[in-house]
Amino acid sequence: MAKITKVSPLAPKGGFPKLPVIDGVRFSTIAAGVKYAGRTDVMLAEIDAGSAIAGAFTRSSTRSAPVLDCQSKLGRVEDDGKGFAFLVNSGNSNAFTGRVGVEAVNAITNATAKALNLPSSHVYTSSTGVIGEPLPYEKITDALGALSQSLDSNRIEDAARAIMTTDTFPKGSTATCEIGGIEVTVVGIAKGSGMIAPDMATMLVYIFTDAKISQAGLQDMVSRQNEHTFNSITVDSDTSTSDSLLVAATGTSGADVEDNETFERTLGVVMKDLAHQVVRDGEGATKFVEIQVQGAADNGEARKVAMSVANSPLVKTAIAGEDPNWGRIVMAVGKSGAQADRDRLSIWFGDVLVAENGWESPTYVEADAATHMKGEDLLIRVDLGIGAGHSTVWTCDLTHGYIEINADYRS
Repeated sequence: MAKITKVSPLAPKGGFPKLPVIDGVRFSTIAAGVKYAGRTDVMLAEIDAGSAIAGAFTRSSTRSAPVLDCQSKLGRVEDDGKGFAFLVNSGNSNAFTGRVGVEAVNAITNATAKALNLPSSHVYTSSTGVIGEPLPYEKITDALGALSQSLDSNRIEDAARAIMTTDTFPKGSTATCEIGGIEVTVVGIAKGSGMIAPDMATMLVYIFTDAKISQAGLQDMVSRQNEHTFNSITVDSDTSTSDSLLVAATGTSGADVEDNETFERTLGVVMKDLAHQVVRDGEGATKFVEIQVQGAADNGEARKVAMSVANSPLVKTAIAGEDPNWGRIVMAVGKSGAQADRDRLSIWFGDVLVAENGWESPTYVEADAATHMKGEDLLIRVDLGIGAGHSTVWTCDLTHGYIEINADYRS
């Protein structure tokens, strides 16, 4: 087993941010020994009654028992006077575990419900880690007494660390806006490093806000913003069985944000920041890459091209080698399945025009493109010259470090 100790060079320079408290949410963590002794691996979030819960999940056909359970509960409120809980473990994904997996979810949700005096339908669980091994759920249920007694509104950073697997740094983000003279706050934490691709990109995300909004209204916002954030990132093109995004709005600020575009943009800021942090922690990554595609027949066609470029091993290894190999971009456009015309295609590395009109640009100087490729944050732009469709996705390079981690490590 490879031991992952080095923090990604793309990690936020200031470390984990200072996240403000969201009234109505409390956290606790514990080292339950789910897979490794002495490692903090379970987090509990208790959420006040009256909150709205929304979410988005992997569309993998082999999604885990916790994901299926969460999907079945979303939008259901059994008792208006009772709150909610998120219970998350790392070290074991409880995926591809059949009936045993369902029994584990039921045992954990029932025990959490009893510990917090909630209906079991108000408890949402997530598991991340190795696939195909039964979850030793007794280690989690046995810890619920201690977890429920140590809940604290100031422990969100502990929660972010408890859900990590191959992550090299905990991920947190916050943003605020003013609605009707009231400050509204959004905070979020995430884990993710490998097995990252749309639908939704092994990723867990938990976001909390003190905004007041209906469950349906919040769900609409989350679904829309998800498409341009977590569903627009890729590390290795592999879709996890366990991806889950849960959002809780407590309403404690008193600010009504129903159909409010300002609040939705603020929510999107946090979601996008967390999505970018997942890519920046891509296994073995040394480059963060934004890929912009414009001029496609429609947005769907643009997305095909953007994801083809982002997922190409040849493109990603060239980026790792700081090689402005624009021929590989041409290849990725051509294989995407989207409508394209060689003689209308233009490509840029940063601000450097590399190719146009079906040929290398007469103004192109490779040294200029090579200089751009030496940076940590890179931009690749493609204009298909066909229509008005556009799409932006984010990825990272593919290095030997990715192979080392995934050849020797089973999270």
